[in-house]
Amino acid sequence: MDEQQEHAPAAGPLAGFTVGVTAARRADELIALLRRRGAAVVHGPALRIVPLADDTELLAATKELIGHAPDVVIATTAIGFRGWVEAAEGWGCGEELLAVLRDVELLARGPKVKGAVRAAGLSESWSPGSESMAEVLDRLLGEGVAGRRIAIQLHGEPLPGFVESLTAGGAEVVGVPVYRWMPPEDSGPLDRLLDGVLSGSLDAVTFTSAPAAVSLLSRAEEKGVRAELVAALRHDVLAVCVGPVTALPLQAEGIDTYQPERFRLGPLVQLLCKELPARSRVLPVAGHQVEVRGHAVLVDGLLRPVPPAGMALLGLLARRPGWVVSRADLLRALPGAGRDEHAVETAMARLRAALGTPRLIQTVVKRGYRLALDAAADAKYDD
Repeated sequence: MDEQQEHAPAAGPLAGFTVGVTAARRADELIALLRRRGAAVVHGPALRIVPLADDTELLAATKELIGHAPDVVIATTAIGFRGWVEAAEGWGCGEELLAVLRDVELLARGPKVKGAVRAAGLSESWSPGSESMAEVLDRLLGEGVAGRRIAIQLHGEPLPGFVESLTAGGAEVVGVPVYRWMPPEDSGPLDRLLDGVLSGSLDAVTFTSAPAAVSLLSRAEEKGVRAELVAALRHDVLAVCVGPVTALPLQAEGIDTYQPERFRLGPLVQLLCKELPARSRVLPVAGHQVEVRGHAVLVDGLLRPVPPAGMALLGLLARRPGWVVSRADLLRALPGAGRDEHAVETAMARLRAALGTPRLIQTVVKRGYRLALDAAADAKYDD
């Protein structure tokens, strides 16, 4: 084994990949999960959240519910419910709100919301096993909603058909806007993430809310690159959403999205750990297993970071495994190389050094370079 290989780090499932994170809320948690598995992360918050205590709409809705109590309250997110109660306390009407909530049918969507409800000294009337708003809707419509006043804690994402179905059933629906999504104050990080999608330097982008997806599309529209963004997400960059509601704005653009079966950050990261490596090409080269990833290469499972120029060359060689690629073609693949073919030789020397196994790439005199594909594989790729 080469001395350099002995010191190369073992690769995590996301090593060599770069993932964009659009989340504002819980971004640190998601970024930590991704980095723990080896990913490089570009964080471009697509949104900011208006502090609850500053939101006049929430104050107005809270006073309305205290003055005219509903029959049913639907709590949809733990952070939103906690924030609602804390904001009410800050406004001096916390006890009045809790008194109202004790006397209503309180539905909690999922275990985290139940925890927030109970932490406030309340008890939920019911919670769906699936954590699905569709199941909540089915229960309410099954009970009958005609003449009932139903308050729903809004959480920044659209609820397609939910309010309309309740209204059609004869209910009066009161929205409780627990926090408001706004564009980021500093668009710089989001612009860098957008540039990464367009340049292909990102392998995937994660979305944890529908408003974040809408915000990224809107920013691309402002910069005149919406069509390019949509094309990149359709063909080159994986769009991974925490759930089906989050995916709706992207799917409306014809973008295929990926979602975990459980709508949580952990399963979202596990899905990335499965999908991104599955898109990589693994080649038997000079007796080694070589896997070309976004910004690095795995040689026999060990991580080899490669500079961008080297990745450009290796990507072209890997697309034509075993075939000789001319210096002229390689020069065209080099970013900003100009017309001097000497730039290819310099970049190739650095690439071989980064790989730690120089014989992976063969020089074919007066013709160019090729990956030293193993004989059996060479026959396969010749077909």
